[in-house]
Amino acid sequence: MRRCCEAERDGSESVHVIAAFRLLILTGCRLREIQTLRWDYITDTGMELPDTKTGARRIPLPAAARAALSALPRTLGNPYVIEGKLDGSHITDLQHPWRRLRARAGLDDVRIHDLRHTYASNAVSSGMPIQMVGRLLGHSQIQTTMRYAHLADDPVKRAAEENAARLSGMINAPAPARERPELRIIR
Repeated sequence: MRRCCEAERDGSESVHVIAAFRLLILTGCRLREIQTLRWDYITDTGMELPDTKTGARRIPLPAAARAALSALPRTLGNPYVIEGKLDGSHITDLQHPWRRLRARAGLDDVRIHDLRHTYASNAVSSGMPIQMVGRLLGHSQIQTTMRYAHLADDPVKRAAEENAARLSGMINAPAPARERPELRIIR
């Protein structure tokens, strides 16, 4: 994303193009959801999208995404957040700007959709439950989200180690019984 900031500063990409990529990584939205995002879909609680791949969808707007939105200029008469070249339109081509930014960053094989994957992978890797990640992504089937499940192995392993260490301390502690935490077997 550093290259996006550079492109925004030097004016080689429009503020709307850069905002689109920021919103994609900060919300996990699909490309079309951001391209066609309208200002009237933005509410105090998030984005209310009436028609997505999986139907109507309510998406939380984290502070960083709200900041990206508030930095955008609004053109009177254009209802779209990510403005296109024609008056009153939304952007229709983010592939060309993406290719330029990828080339600038030396990331030739990264797709726009990989921003959504990065959002999901980061959530899973940080220990977020897979069901919650699915809700954030707007997946209607948990199987769709499960492709990220392998990324949860490290947090699960870490949790298992921490839990076993606590239990081991309870059963192996040399302290007198009255000071040792009691191990309760739960049925």
